[in-house]
Amino acid sequence: MTGAVQFLDLLAQQLEVAAEVLPVWERQLREAAFVGGAEVTAFEREYAEYVGVAHVIGVSNGTDALELAYRAAGVERGDEIIMPANTFIATAEAASRMGAVPVFVDVDDEYLLIDPAAVEAAITSRTRLIVPVHLFGQTAPMEHIRPIADKHGLTVVEDAAQSQGAAGRAGRAGALGAFAATSFYPGKNLGAAGDAGAVMTDDADAAALIRNLASHGSSVKYVHDHIGMNARLDAVQATVLRAKLRRLDSWNAARRAAADRYAQLLSGIEGLRLPRVRPGNSDVWHLYVVRVAEREAVVASTSRAGVGTGIHYPTIVPLTEAYAPLGHRAGQFPVAEAAASRILSLPMSPHLTADQQEIVAAALRSAIG
Repeated sequence: MTGAVQFLDLLAQQLEVAAEVLPVWERQLREAAFVGGAEVTAFEREYAEYVGVAHVIGVSNGTDALELAYRAAGVERGDEIIMPANTFIATAEAASRMGAVPVFVDVDDEYLLIDPAAVEAAITSRTRLIVPVHLFGQTAPMEHIRPIADKHGLTVVEDAAQSQGAAGRAGRAGALGAFAATSFYPGKNLGAAGDAGAVMTDDADAAALIRNLASHGSSVKYVHDHIGMNARLDAVQATVLRAKLRRLDSWNAARRAAADRYAQLLSGIEGLRLPRVRPGNSDVWHLYVVRVAEREAVVASTSRAGVGTGIHYPTIVPLTEAYAPLGHRAGQFPVAEAAASRILSLPMSPHLTADQQEIVAAALRSAIG
């Protein structure tokens, strides 16, 4: 069986919602209503109901969402924020932009999620936040993280950018900490048609502060209470998000079915390590990440077969050049470092077909064979 399989098919999602989105966009053009407004308010309400939180504040992107959550949690220059070593740089970048210090910890070998024991060992007198990352569509072990935070008087901010609709033993991602931040980048399970994000919280005062900070520190035009930022969600993106939110559960179900199919198609391949679902988790499979030896050769072979793949992430954040000033060395994060050299993301989307998955599986068998 031959053919080309994209790593991510965004066009199929956009076409599915186009009939709902385009008339609203046309109205927005006629009314010149682009920032805030009814679509943004409606999306914030609907997503709050979906996640199970009191407040959602739509913002410009996931990185800004993280920084706003950190600021609302009271982080100040020099404070330490504990986070996993294998995450996208935005988790750390948002801390660094405000003068806080990212403190990286290793992950567990089975699920590549933040290791609670490593978290507790990293706490110091300067620690302010713990930021578990719900990686690849899983939820982090919040039933262990939250008691650690409570014991030490720390705040938990979820990085929920890869987990829209996921749930674990403690509940649904986005409603498991004092704050949560998410990205709606187009490739996410719930993706906009450009950059977008949100902060979630049950704290009304904190929600008001976040909204103020995201609008230049202003709640009334030309009255500025804080030094804020320009991080508002625009109406065009909210329109897309509303249409996709109505489909999110069915799309996540399709991802779960695709993950089950991969597990069957790829079973028994020597040298291929498949992902597993953490007990108690209901994953949404933002990414389907396998582990292989000789990854570069495997990628080259599958590419020749017309199969696109991704790597999330080839270098862990503390070992990137950007964080060289922190002085981390190879070997400090053995699990994350070993995984970074072997992880390979296979095509995954709600519109991935069984035939396409068979093509992927055949290409991977041939590459590893």
